[in-house]
Amino acid sequence: MKTDVKRCAARGIVGAMAMTGVRSLAAGAGVVDETPPEAVADEKLRSVSPRHQDAVVEAVHWLVGAAGGVGYGMLPQAIRRRVWSGPAYGLAMWFGFEKVIAPALGLSRRHESRPAERAVLAADHALYGLVVRGASS
Repeated sequence: MKTDVKRCAARGIVGAMAMTGVRSLAAGAGVVDETPPEAVADEKLRSVSPRHQDAVVEAVHWLVGAAGGVGYGMLPQAIRRRVWSGPAYGLAMWFGFEKVIAPALGLSRRHESRPAERAVLAADHALYGLVVRGASS
């Protein structure tokens, strides 16, 4: 079966949007102090006007989501048909960001995350994976 790249990318964008919703709710409830995209913006987007930073951060998050959706769509069908594959993929993307991408970009951890904050970030990445998995079901 050929991978439908546009559909996978669209699922990735929708998944990233869903993550933003979860994070907005958690931030409003005081559970999340700073999301990973906000941390990137604070450290790497200083040249972008504060007025436009939120839009740039969200656009980059959607692009990463789209790329992740395509990456998931390229996994073997034997993996993608497993119910757990989507959430596991979302969690793997989070782990990859924290352990590989953030250090490569020189992002520092400004504060130690609380357990509730880590749980929200894990949940929104698992949600992302569930949405992305829909592209191959």
